[in-house]
This record gives sequence, structure tokens and C-alpha cells, in this order.
Amino acid sequence: MMAKEMVRQGGRSARIQTAVHGAVEELLKTMDRTEITVPMIAEKAGVTPSTIYRRWGDLADLLADVAVARMRPISDPDDTGAMDTDIETFILQYAEEMSSPVGRQLLTDVLSSSESAAAACCSFTSMHLETLRLRALARGEDGFDLDEAVDLIVAPIVYHILFGDRVPTASYCRRLVARFLTTQVAARV
Repeated sequence: MMAKEMVRQGGRSARIQTAVHGAVEELLKTMDRTEITVPMIAEKAGVTPSTIYRRWGDLADLLADVAVARMRPISDPDDTGAMDTDIETFILQYAEEMSSPVGRQLLTDVLSSSESAAAACCSFTSMHLETLRLRALARGEDGFDLDEAVDLIVAPIVYHILFGDRVPTASYCRRLVARFLTTQVAARV
């Protein structure tokens, strides 16, 4: 386990990660994930299967690592000029992306792996929410409680995506945001 955590960024290690991630992505375009094996990935990436097992441990951890890389934020959430619309815009985009077939599979891959993959994804969402909170404070708005945003908005959306009992529609997401904002105002009174 320790070798996986101490991987240097850059050099040969980065080239291996890029090649293996690319191989997984290419295979996923043409095959169902249940048909993919570590030897297939290794061959396509030009590495030995032992390299993959040594670095990732097993196929589930590798798929989760690829999912985490795909979920990593590439930009800050949109700035709409007000905290309430910033949160709503972010949540609507989040729900749309995560409830898509690709998003649902990414969540499944992350959750079927080690806790570190799930923690990474949680940190991405928290970083976005923290950006929105700090932006609101900089504008002179009151801000909001991050944990409550996760509990009252994000968690129900993820639950419905993973268990498929209902689609987190835009109107449902807006109701979650409105309820959350109401609790934030009440907490300040």
C-alpha cells in the first residue's frame, strides 16, 4: 500500500499512469467494464500486469483512480454574482453530470474501491463549495455552513443517483437549495 501513496509525480511514474489511464479509457470506449482485465490494460498500455498490480493493487482500485482523475475539477464553479444563484448553478451542473450514465459509473467505480478514492471525490465537491462560500464572504454575503451544504443538498442527490429511485431533476435540486438557504438564514437569526 505504501508504494501507491509515495508515487512521484512526473518522470517515468507519470508516463506509466498516463499510459495506463489512457488504456483504460480506450478499452471502456469499446467494451463493457466487466469484460476488461488487468492483462488487457497492461498490453494496451505497454506495461506488465505486475506494474499495474504493484501500483494500483487491483482492477477496482485502478478503475477508481481513473474515475477520480476524470472527476478532478478543471475550473472553479461559475460566478453568478450572488451566493444563492452560485450554489444553485453549481448544484444543477453537479446533478446533471453525476446523474448521466458516465457520471453514475464514475461514482460507482469510486465507491467500489478504497476509501481514499471516495475521500478524493468528496474533497473535490468540498473545494467547490468552499470556493462558493469564500466568494460569498468576499462579496459581503453571510456565507454558509459547508457540512450542512453537503448534508442537505449533495447527499440526497448522490443517494438518488446511486440507488436510482428517482432522478434528481432541476426542480428537485432547486428545492434542496432553497430549503438549505432557508436553514442558513434561520441559523443566523
